[in-house]
Amino acid sequence: MKLASYRTAGASSFGIVTEDGIIDLRKRLPAVPDLKALLALGPPVATAARFARHAPDLSPDQVEFLPVVPNPDKIACIGVNYRDHAEELGSKLADHPTVFIRWPDSVVGQGRPIIRPKASERVDYEGELAVIIGKPGRAVPRERAMDLVAGYACFNDVSIRDFQRHTSQFSAGKNFSAAGALGPWLVTTDELPDPQSLSIRTTINGTVVQDGTTADMIFDVAAIIAYLTTFTELRPGDVIATGTPKGVGEGRKPPLWLKAGDDVAITIGGIGTLSNPVVDEA
Repeated sequence: MKLASYRTAGASSFGIVTEDGIIDLRKRLPAVPDLKALLALGPPVATAARFARHAPDLSPDQVEFLPVVPNPDKIACIGVNYRDHAEELGSKLADHPTVFIRWPDSVVGQGRPIIRPKASERVDYEGELAVIIGKPGRAVPRERAMDLVAGYACFNDVSIRDFQRHTSQFSAGKNFSAAGALGPWLVTTDELPDPQSLSIRTTINGTVVQDGTTADMIFDVAAIIAYLTTFTELRPGDVIATGTPKGVGEGRKPPLWLKAGDDVAITIGGIGTLSNPVVDEA
C-alpha cells in the first residue's frame, strides 16, 4: 500500500495512492488528523485496508504533495553509510553509525522546489532510502528492530557542503530551509519486506549520477534502529535517512553542484521516484 500526505483545496490531508488516483483517508477517518496519527493507531495496512477498494477522490495533479510525514518528531540521518561512498570521500569506516538530525522544515514533498540558498553554491544531492517508523520503541534489540517499521520512502538528503564542513558537526549544512526532499509516498512493509535488496538511483536532468543498492550499507536498517533506540525513543512518524551510495557531487572531479533549473530525481526499486526542481533562493 502507498500512503501519501498532501494539500488540496487549501487543506492538508493524507490518503492511499492507487493506479487510478488517491483515496482520501482524512475524509473517511475524520478523527485522524494526519498520517503520523494514522501510524500511531497501529499497522497502517490494518487501519486503511478497508478503504483500499473505494473509488479515488483525487488525481495526483489535484494535490500538492507534502513530505510523507510533514510533522515528524525527529528526522535522524546516517552519514557515510555506504562503503563506496566512504571510499570516494576518503573516509574511514566508522565503528558506529554517524548520526545527525534534520529539522522538518528542511524537507519538501514530491514535485516541490528544492531551494539553493544564497549563502552557498556548493549544493549537493544525496539519494537515500528513508525508513518511516510505525511503532514506538526504546532499547530495541536488533532482532526486533524491524517490528518498528511502517514503511519506506525516497529521501534527498541535500547537503550544503561548505556549511557542513564548517565544524565537525553536520547540522548547519543539513538544515537550510526546503533544501531536501522526502516522498513521493510511503510504501508499507508488506510490499517491501527486505529493505536491503533495493536498487537506488539518482539522476540530474535525466543523467544518472548515482546507481547503487541498499545491500551495500555499512549499517543495515535493523542495526541503525537498534543503535538509535539505545539513546532515544523512536515514535510513529519518525523518519530515518539511511545514507547515500557513491556518486555525490562533492566526490567528482570537478565537483558537480546543483544549480537552478536542474531536476533531481531519486528512484528506489519497489517505491518509485521522488523528483524535485532546483530553484535559487529569492
